[in-house]
Amino acid sequence: MKRRAFVSAARRKQRRAFALSCLALLLLAAAAFVWLRYFDRGVALPLSGAGGAEIPPYGGEDCIELCGGVPGFRAEQLTGGSFVSFSPLDRLGRTGAGTACLGLDTLPTGPRGAIDASIRPSGWHSVRYDGLIEDGFLYNRCHVIGYLLCGDEATPENLFTGTRHLNRELMLPYEKQVADEIAETGHHVLYRCTPYYAGREKLARGVELEAYSVEDEGRGVCFHVFLYNVQPGVVIDYASGESRRG
Repeated sequence: MKRRAFVSAARRKQRRAFALSCLALLLLAAAAFVWLRYFDRGVALPLSGAGGAEIPPYGGEDCIELCGGVPGFRAEQLTGGSFVSFSPLDRLGRTGAGTACLGLDTLPTGPRGAIDASIRPSGWHSVRYDGLIEDGFLYNRCHVIGYLLCGDEATPENLFTGTRHLNRELMLPYEKQVADEIAETGHHVLYRCTPYYAGREKLARGVELEAYSVEDEGRGVCFHVFLYNVQPGVVIDYASGESRRG
């Protein structure tokens, strides 16, 4: 009896040890999956203010509205005090989100200077499509927080590779809307721009823009959109930034 009880207890210990080993392996596998899927691969997700809305693949619309146009700022961010903040480059050298509370004191007082050609954001290629794009060049050094809004010319953390179409046709009208609101009313505008990458891709698929005029509780400016980093007539490989006519 004693021997049988001893064997039974030993087997129970073995089963518990086996179960704990299996659980540890599952947890390790789950941790490895999360690391590879989100961290080691450098995935950047549209979590900043996207309110859980999924951004669909490009389907022909250059601009889509997110969350009914309501930005995702927290109440404590609506202070009205001016600031401009850029995210550090990630481990793949990619530009992150920029957040600012913009006011009369952040607007530039003079014209923008030239951006140093040695600054090459991730995915950058000096490629031309003459006859297809107005000035020929496919890519611009796009500002996360535009010079028109904060006067920053060439901080690397504020520059990402974007098509001329994204920079001039899509982002600029929203930046002008914000700048005009500030200049005309003196109000502050809380503003955030978040480049969105897929996996280890070097080139942003697009940018999430959010803006909210503070003193009038969004009556002057309130938007939440996603702008796709596309160029009509050009097929882009977002993994490398390379492109071709298409």
